[in-house]
Amino acid sequence: MSTNGKTGWFRRWFSRARSIPLDPARTDLLVVASSFDDAVPCSAALERGTQQNAWVEDAEVVLRHHLILPPDLIDDAAAIAAQDGYERAPGSMTMDSPEINGYQPAVDGGVPIILQRIQVLDALHCSQERSRMAGLAQRRGGIVLGWDALQPGSDASRVAD
Repeated sequence: MSTNGKTGWFRRWFSRARSIPLDPARTDLLVVASSFDDAVPCSAALERGTQQNAWVEDAEVVLRHHLILPPDLIDDAAAIAAQDGYERAPGSMTMDSPEINGYQPAVDGGVPIILQRIQVLDALHCSQERSRMAGLAQRRGGIVLGWDALQPGSDASRVAD
């Protein structure tokens, strides 16, 4: 019986091997795709990551959205985003955050935050999440700077028993 290199559904269903969920606190995570330009579609950013052999399409990523929000609405925005599995990243944007070029509207007293979640990423879902974050920020008087996706540097396919 030929399996064309794929594991049968029965074996996958009853196998004891499980993927270890990606931990956003890992120290070996690298940015594999990103876009901080509204004119660049997610598909182009992900294609760039694929061409650089950085992004592994079938593996989970830590999808991070970089926002600037008024300080009194950060908890509200984080609570709304938590309904979709997002959590606020510890700390905020640091010196290694990407440089933003071009016009950015001002947010009075704005505080930079990062909302993140674990997911398998594709262009459609990336675009949907990007739009969701834009709406979330806009309704609270904030802005979205962009997004990035992180994956482990070398051994992205760890399996535990």
